[in-house]
Amino acid sequence: MEKTTLAIVVPCFNEEEVLPQTNERLRGLLDEMMRQHLVGEESYILYVDDGSRDRTWPIIAGYSDADVHVRGLKLAGNVGHQNALMAGLDTARLDADVTVSIDADLQDDIHVIPEMVRKFDGGCDIVYGVRRKRTTDSFFKRTTAQMFYKFMSGMGVKSVYNHADFRLMSRRAVDALCMYEERNLFLRGLVPLLGYKTDSVYYDRLERQAGESKYPLSKMLSFAVDGITSFSVKPLRLIFYLGSAFLLISLGILIYVIVALCEGRGVQGWASLMLSIWFVGGCMLICLSIIAAYIGRIYTEGKHRPRYNIEQYLK
Repeated sequence: MEKTTLAIVVPCFNEEEVLPQTNERLRGLLDEMMRQHLVGEESYILYVDDGSRDRTWPIIAGYSDADVHVRGLKLAGNVGHQNALMAGLDTARLDADVTVSIDADLQDDIHVIPEMVRKFDGGCDIVYGVRRKRTTDSFFKRTTAQMFYKFMSGMGVKSVYNHADFRLMSRRAVDALCMYEERNLFLRGLVPLLGYKTDSVYYDRLERQAGESKYPLSKMLSFAVDGITSFSVKPLRLIFYLGSAFLLISLGILIYVIVALCEGRGVQGWASLMLSIWFVGGCMLICLSIIAAYIGRIYTEGKHRPRYNIEQYLK
């Protein structure tokens, strides 16, 4: 029986500090899986350089030249983590039966990858890597992450709690994913839409060994906005409810003013009136920004620009 060809897809952006130990650990794992006949001898690691400004690509090229089980994909410019990951999956599906995506810092536990492959052999097309807990995160990051997942769920976005982009996907699952042509990628929301048989493996997230996180607060907020506006129209409905509430409040104020004038009483409250104007004005600007975010997504999607361009592929 022919063994499964596995491709481990690793998107990289300025990862020169962490790549040596990352490659050593992944190669050791791949060798062990091949010795156990869990995967075939054609299995490999695919590093995707997302327009790094340091020595990431020369390091990847060196690994590829020296090792038949290491490949490198260099993108022509920085296109973002999600697009870089998609480029790797799209390339790997051509000759791999199954792919595992993982970040270069290896905070996700690579030792659950064999379990993922066994679940694939058992009939699963998608296997999610899910954190048991977030003790390695700061209090702020842990709290905001939990708020993010709950908010996404409240907005109707189907996602897996405490799962990032560490997952196994069969070739047909990746083929189906590539049929989704949107440019504003949010893979954590797209993959659950595929509908194939899924399962999960659980692990404890590790500390980052070197380098810096590529997801500061600003990028996390942008990522959240992309996810919500790409998969849910609830914010637009909330604008309608907010407008309806303001209309009812204004009618109540109008009735109060009419009654007061009929009774010969003056209408006091200049400060509260100005405060209400500023409050309503702020809400209107927020509503306009939400609408603008959706219009921006339509604008981007309508251009049908490519997600990425490949500069070099080393096999």
